[in-house]
Amino acid sequence: MTSRPSSPPEARAGHRAGPLLLLGLLGVCYAVAAIGGLASADAGGTYQSLDRPSWAPPASLFGPVWTVLYGTVAVAAWLYLRRPAAPVRPAMVWWAVQLGLNLAWTPLFFAAGQYGLAFADICLLLLALTATIIAFGRHRRAAALLLLPYAAWVAYAAALNLDLWLDNA
Repeated sequence: MTSRPSSPPEARAGHRAGPLLLLGLLGVCYAVAAIGGLASADAGGTYQSLDRPSWAPPASLFGPVWTVLYGTVAVAAWLYLRRPAAPVRPAMVWWAVQLGLNLAWTPLFFAAGQYGLAFADICLLLLALTATIIAFGRHRRAAALLLLPYAAWVAYAAALNLDLWLDNA
């Protein structure tokens, strides 16, 4: 009887990070979006009532942008996990932290009207996101690159948050 050779560790890791994991990561990211949506049921009205800078985007832009960005956040984690480096945990902890801070922002800003706390949250989000990009980039450049549009949008949102806080306090 001949024994089958075992597959290399990277092949086994890639197998674990298959389509079901991608669906799970997408589910987590879009659950964050859905919870944020519930916490901001009147976000459009609140946003329209604020004194906004001339460079503020229309409210109708946020939904499509976030839909794409949440997808890239999930795919970035999936790509990282397809070729994990030891240890995987620190990078994925940063990924989870930034997603949690993302989740916290919407209720702080829209439901509670706490623009200053929301700004503090988004600054922490940027730090956690930067740590995630660095951690992903050490082992999977494509995963880190996928997070760059998200980082740019969050930086833009942070600037907008600051302006809204200062002009509407």
